[in-house]
Amino acid sequence: MSWREDLAVLRHRDVRIFVSARFVSVLGSSIAPIALVFAVLDVSDAASAVGIVVAARSIPNVVFLLIGGVISDRLPRKLVIIVANTVSGLTQALAAVLVLSGHAEIWQLAAIEAVNGIASAFVLPAMVGILPSILDRDELPQANAVSGFARSIAMIGGGAVAGVIVGFAGPGIGLAVDAVTFLLGAFLLTLLRLPPIERSTTSVLHDLRVGWTEFASRQWVWTVVAAFMLLNLIFSACYQILGPVIADDTFGRIGWGLVSASFGGGLIVGGIVMIRLKPRYPVRIGMFGMLSIVPMYLCLALAPYTAAVAGVAFVVGIGFELFGIGWETALGQHIPLDKLSRVSSYDMLGSFIAGPIGQLAVGYLAAVTSVKLVELYGAGVHLVIVALTLLVPSVWRLQRVQTDSVKA
Repeated sequence: MSWREDLAVLRHRDVRIFVSARFVSVLGSSIAPIALVFAVLDVSDAASAVGIVVAARSIPNVVFLLIGGVISDRLPRKLVIIVANTVSGLTQALAAVLVLSGHAEIWQLAAIEAVNGIASAFVLPAMVGILPSILDRDELPQANAVSGFARSIAMIGGGAVAGVIVGFAGPGIGLAVDAVTFLLGAFLLTLLRLPPIERSTTSVLHDLRVGWTEFASRQWVWTVVAAFMLLNLIFSACYQILGPVIADDTFGRIGWGLVSASFGGGLIVGGIVMIRLKPRYPVRIGMFGMLSIVPMYLCLALAPYTAAVAGVAFVVGIGFELFGIGWETALGQHIPLDKLSRVSSYDMLGSFIAGPIGQLAVGYLAAVTSVKLVELYGAGVHLVIVALTLLVPSVWRLQRVQTDSVKA
């Protein structure tokens, strides 16, 4: 198959608009975490303070995910995303003003991120249902790969820009840029034309039960989600929290921006691989991709140097993109469209629910033991979890829908 055929999904106007909106939003969102972490470190140099602010976003996000999934299956998904992006843009603008004016306090940043977490709980389930609603199932793998490629380009650009902005202009400017991109992404989505959805006439509780039944009836879904409950706990603790802390003590903030950019470069390569490869077993190859984070934990513990960490981050980006595209494809092809956002919300709830535990506990755990020891234990536990997940037959054997399939 030629590149022209691989990119044929871009002939659809709505695919182009969706990919553009996602690009803009991810560009800003890849700057925001770096800017936020270092804004917190400017107020307090304690890892526990970083964990509090990050968890302030994660906990409301987890709490509202199921409601976000129900709403996204009941209301126009475009409307849900536009409203949520607008809220996020305005709150990030407020955070930028507080940081730039020198009046930011930990509790203020935590409160703002809590609102952003709630908004994100509506965006994520709605986003999953956009491409399956405008494309046939056989075009979905390519559309997900193209969308993932655009996201990766945005992440590498955002990571590079974050390093420059945070290193030279300060974290407040980074938060301001994120606010602008949220609002621009919301505007682009107003141009999207989606088919009408059948409005549910049942109760929210009934819709939640239906979504749970759909989720629990597929062993490959809940097995992977259970694995990611622990994998994300480790990742949030060892990479999101301790990573910037280690960087601040060793190779610096600009170096961490380069690490983020290198991670984005790996995502780009992973997207290209998935566009061309079109794996027969998307979940299997995705779980193999998740093994790539193990060397990152080891590198942060044993060789915290810019070149070494950035090189490993590139490989991690490839692995993460293999999983992300493979998982989106598997859900989009095997879950009915009218239940997809609810199943995705259960997926996200299970995957994210333990993250705040890692974010809140890691600072104290590192203080009691050591940062190095936490990273090494994280690497070992991660490896075991991925191996056990791959041993589950339904995970190993799940296949993508072939191009001669009929849309359900």
